[in-house]
Amino acid sequence: MLRLLCLCLMRIVIRMEKTSGYKCRFCAACNGYGCRGELPGMGGVDDSANFILNCADWGRFADEIGADASGKPVSGKPVSGGRLNAEAVLPTLRLAPMTGAVQNLGYCDEKSWYFDIVEACIAAGVPISIGDGYPDDKLQYGIEALRANGSKGAVFIKPYPDGRILERFSWAEDVAEIIGIDIDAYAIATMRDLVSLERKTAQQLVALKAAAPVPFALKGVFSRRDVELVREVKPDIAVVSNHGGRVLAERGSSAAFLAGYGAELARYAGEVWVDGGIRHARDLCTAGRLGARTVLVGRPFATALMKGGAPEVIAVAARLRGGISLT
Repeated sequence: MLRLLCLCLMRIVIRMEKTSGYKCRFCAACNGYGCRGELPGMGGVDDSANFILNCADWGRFADEIGADASGKPVSGKPVSGGRLNAEAVLPTLRLAPMTGAVQNLGYCDEKSWYFDIVEACIAAGVPISIGDGYPDDKLQYGIEALRANGSKGAVFIKPYPDGRILERFSWAEDVAEIIGIDIDAYAIATMRDLVSLERKTAQQLVALKAAAPVPFALKGVFSRRDVELVREVKPDIAVVSNHGGRVLAERGSSAAFLAGYGAELARYAGEVWVDGGIRHARDLCTAGRLGARTVLVGRPFATALMKGGAPEVIAVAARLRGGISLT
């Protein structure tokens, strides 16, 4: 009994050493409650309201579909309003774009974060996204990490004045498989007082799409106005997102928005992607059955990297995929 108690204490000490210094609380369930209002940090705006809804609502829609814990459908139960895609393919799992690792995660430095997460995701077979931020080093480190690993990724750029966006297009041209604009980030709390960001018009976005050297995405689709932008711009990819609950947005979840507007977005864009609150294989399957071709995952991979490095990222990717067939 004493030996068992000593082993338990040793495990607790090792875990504390691994996770000390980080801002994440490493909650048993990453659902938005443990870090409410901690921004900078892992939380979200409005007392993490949309972060919490993002996590909760995938289960609600899984119940409507009638999915088991693995995400596999167990009945022909339709989703109200005809939103269910019965022939859906399991979505691609992709790393969400994340910057501000020092401010938000407590990581040692931004460059190490990008090199570590890119290498871990490559090992896990997870396609990569990188993000933009202030200062410019944040985007440049992500580009460097992709280049150093001979890899390409989706590059998401904040809505700076158009000239600065075109400059970033040129920085990322050799590593970008997709270039997107974070259309919602003009309202992001951690950046709006540091740099000049704009609420882009359809005309501006059409011009940026024409200038993009690779497929073009609009990320941050979370309002009726955003749906109209997608209709006018016709991007290659429309990403339903409220920035993980970290931007000032309408109250609601990514799951509910995808359920309500996914079919309409699919008429205007080549593909529909989604992020926000994906925590289980069930959620991944539910997103696919609501029309998403790709799911972006952020916090679970960040937490895994901080807890156990690349092996833990590989394990989280395997759990999220759940051993479900890709067809």
